[in-house]
This record gives sequence, structure tokens and C-alpha cells, in this order.
Amino acid sequence: MKSLLNFFRRNKRKARPTPALMNAYARMPVCFVRGEGVRLWDDEGTEYLDAMGGIAVTFLGHCHPRISEAISLQANKLMHVSNLFHIEEQNKLGAKFCQISGMDKVFVGNSGTEANEAAIKITRLMAHKKGIKQPLIICAHHSFHGRTMGSLSATGNPGLQKNYDPLLPGFAHVDFNDVEALAAYTDNPDVIAVMLEPIQGEGGVLVPDEGYLKAVRELCDKQGWLLILDEIQTGMGRTGKWFAFQHDGIQPDILTSAKALGNGVPIGVCAARGKAADAISPGAHGTTFGGSPFASQIALTVIDVIEQEALLDKAAQTGAFLKKQLQQKLGTHPSVTAIRGKGLMLGVQLKDAVPDLGTRLLDKGLVVSITAGGTVIRILPSVYMTENQAKQVAEIVQDVINDL
Repeated sequence: MKSLLNFFRRNKRKARPTPALMNAYARMPVCFVRGEGVRLWDDEGTEYLDAMGGIAVTFLGHCHPRISEAISLQANKLMHVSNLFHIEEQNKLGAKFCQISGMDKVFVGNSGTEANEAAIKITRLMAHKKGIKQPLIICAHHSFHGRTMGSLSATGNPGLQKNYDPLLPGFAHVDFNDVEALAAYTDNPDVIAVMLEPIQGEGGVLVPDEGYLKAVRELCDKQGWLLILDEIQTGMGRTGKWFAFQHDGIQPDILTSAKALGNGVPIGVCAARGKAADAISPGAHGTTFGGSPFASQIALTVIDVIEQEALLDKAAQTGAFLKKQLQQKLGTHPSVTAIRGKGLMLGVQLKDAVPDLGTRLLDKGLVVSITAGGTVIRILPSVYMTENQAKQVAEIVQDVINDL
């Protein structure tokens, strides 16, 4: 009966034309109009379990009362002023972010890709101070750092880069989780930095071997290279720590964060320490909207909620429970080749790509992200997901894979 209901649900869905919008997205035929916690409702009243979180954004779920209250209060106090003036909320956010990350200074922008652009610009400023005229940043294959021309050039995905030639020079790509591949560049005097995601999200929730990041840190220290860690997706509690690098007991020279930092309000941070923290001077970089009183206050509230409710431990515990459920139901399934991840960032690797996989899961009431060419079900739920809801996620994924 359930399969029959899903069949009718799938076939009653109608295309939703968007003639005034550029055709930038292959949108699924659903329009969400309301959210609460880990649940979403579409414009037909159908309820869904959200295990995508706006692609790792709504770590605190939808319409968290503390966040909604902060939005209302700040919107009625002050939304925006220019960065040509001191912004109290931004100053507080910078101090708090440095406290939780171990960094020295921050630049506050609007998004993850902007944070990565700032990181790239800092490395080039540092390179020119060293007399390196053609600086090189080593990145990883299958990485994703954004869609602006700088961050796209750093991205290790030729499919995303197609037709955007010429890309920016100054980037090389090696295999992820391979320290020797990085060490092959030790004789290249133009290398200024290594830029990595601690866990590759868009690449398929690829988790490196234990000790990899520590070995990269040691190599960078030995060579005098900067280590840039892109924690746009892994940061702000997603893996059970404030940042994924903290699992390894290391510290980057430059750190980028966004997504869950605003829980849906656009904000991005590029943080740096040591000499890199002082690379930017007045006029060298800027933003109109970044670090506004509004966005900064929301980010401060997000951090406060995570601290007060001890949500880092909860993310680790809930993630471990969900991963165990997935392993019990799918660990020996012939269509599943791996279940991996850390905290509330999990991926179910399928043997083959499945057409319309995201829509098939939607038909059973589950919202997830499909990545790595349609072969990985990426699960990025809110920290407030209950054990019963985690069981539901695993059961629905199992049902869909069995249906295939």
C-alpha cells in the first residue's frame, strides 16, 4: 500500500515552471513553505523529515525559537551599516569565533565562497611579501570550494569548471588523503599554501585516514607553507567538535566557515592566525554586506545556543547512533559499498548512480542531498534529530534502496 501511495504521489507531481529565473538549478518538484525543527511541509501540506538541512546549514533546525527571537530583536534595532564604522556585534562575533577556533583575527563576509576568496587573497598577499611572483596553492581532487572564479579554480572538479576557461592560474590538484602527493611539491619554490576540506562533502563525504591532517600540518610547518582548512560544511558542530580539525589536535593558518554559522542567515568567516592574520590592510579587501549587525548577532546567538545546550556532544552522539542504524540496515546490502562520515555528516555510497534518487526519497517523506554523481546519499540533519527520527531516516533509505 505504501509503495502504491508513493507511486501516485510521484506521478501527481507537476512541473513547476520558473520563467523569470535563470535555469541554474535542476529543482525537484517540491516547494517547501514551512519548517519546524527537523520537519518541513510543502505547499500541499505534505510533511517531510529533513536530513539535508539546506545542505548542512540548519544545524539548529528550522525556526529555532532563540534564533527567531534574535532575528526579530535585531531587525527592530539595526540591520545594516557600512564597515567604514565600528560594528559592535561584529566585534563580539570576531572575539567569540577566535575563542572557539583558536584563530587570531577574522574577516566577516556573506558566504562560504566569499570566505574562501578571502583565504586565497591572503595567501597571495603573503606570497608577494615573500617575493613569490607566481604563487601556487595545492588543492585536492574531488574538492569543492565554491563557484566564484577564485574558489572554482581551487575546486578539484573538472565537471564544475567546464566552459569557464580560462580559470585562474596558481592552483594544482593532488589526490586527497595522500601526503606523499603533497610532498612531491617540496622542491617547488612557488608553493605558498595547501588548501583542503577536512572531510570532502560534495566529493561524497570522503573521510581521510586518521593522522592525515596531522601529517599535512607537519609538512606545511617544515616547508613554510600555509595550511588553509575549508570548514564551510564541516564546521560549527557538524562533526561533534566546533571544527573538524579539532579531532586531530592541529591548528590551521587560515580557516573558513559559513553554512551552520548563521543557521540560514547568510554569513561567512575567514579566520587567520600568526602573520596571515595581519596580511589584509585597509583597501586590500572589503564587503558591503558582510558582518552586518544583523548577520553578526544571529551568528553570535547560534554559537551561544550550541554552547548553552552542549550540542557538540549531542551531535557526536546522535551522529554515532544514526551511523549505527545505517550500518545495521545497509552494511551488507549488495547495492551499498560504504557508509562513512563523522558526527552529523554521513554518506551512503552506492555501487551505481541512481536516476531521480532524491525524488524517490522525497516520495517517502525524506529530504537528503545526493552528491558524487548520484552515487552518494549525503545525510546532514539537525542536531535535534531524535533517535526515533534517526531510525526513520535509516528505514526510508533502506526502503528506497530495496525498491531499486
